[in-house]
Amino acid sequence: MKLIVNLPAFNEEEKIAQTIKRIPRQIEGIDDILVQVIDDGSKDKTAQSAREAGADLVFSHNVNRGIGVTFRTAVEKALENGADMMVNMDADGQFDPNDIGKIITPILSGKADLVSADRFGDHKAKNMPAAKYYLNRIAAYIIGKFMNYPIKDLTCGFRGYNRETLLRLNLPGQFTYTQETIIDAIGKNLKVMWIPVIVTYFSERKSRVVKSIYKYVNNSGRIILKAVRDVRPMKFFGIPALTLILVSLAMFIYFAFFYFQDFKISPFRNFLLLAVTLLLVGLQFLVFALIADMIKSNRKLTEDQMYLMRKERYSK
Repeated sequence: MKLIVNLPAFNEEEKIAQTIKRIPRQIEGIDDILVQVIDDGSKDKTAQSAREAGADLVFSHNVNRGIGVTFRTAVEKALENGADMMVNMDADGQFDPNDIGKIITPILSGKADLVSADRFGDHKAKNMPAAKYYLNRIAAYIIGKFMNYPIKDLTCGFRGYNRETLLRLNLPGQFTYTQETIIDAIGKNLKVMWIPVIVTYFSERKSRVVKSIYKYVNNSGRIILKAVRDVRPMKFFGIPALTLILVSLAMFIYFAFFYFQDFKISPFRNFLLLAVTLLLVGLQFLVFALIADMIKSNRKLTEDQMYLMRKERYSK
């Protein structure tokens, strides 16, 4: 059983060596542990520091391509190097590498395909910005309700994946990958689990991803909407369709109640026009739902073919 611990890194020359040295090289149930670093176009000596600290695999992008692309590279390289599991964690040391064993235990026992660290479980994350805390909690609650799956932490990057999950995940994003990976895994009926961990945010450190709250919310919102639309299209379009149609029917009934009292349209014309408008818009959403569901069926066939191609390409 081979485990690859992946560290995505961008300008982490000061921290990455300490993190690599703290990664355990022996875990019960694992025969071989390799440390992999994906240097996302760093301008400092991140790659050199990683090699000198003992990283087994170091790959560098020529330019900074974003955390989403970096994660795709990590998955490809892990599969190429025969990983049975991959644990992804930040290179700056905010997570405790000794928790890797806790993350992979449910995977080893077959209880989970994807295990995410939970920063909001037994211990509250230290020095976590309030905006980041509440945005994550709200998004996790809303998406969890929509997906009908209890999501405890939607954006944590400290996660473990078995080989089957790495082969099946669809990763189109560039800005980030954390939200859509959870949504995609749930949509593919993979077993997702959360394990509480302790995390410490460095108060003086600026986020590599969240440079602006507005941009982060805007980009994350679009990513989440696209992912949910692709995974649950009937629900995504069907709920608005049903809501609009029911409201329009209620307004038709309201109009009819007054119309049949004196058979006059004029006093209640606006109710009739609004009811017709809502009905037409609701029917449009219903058509969108049916079309999106057909697209989802074709998408599933394409993803199944891609899965078989990956499985053949990365066969051991």
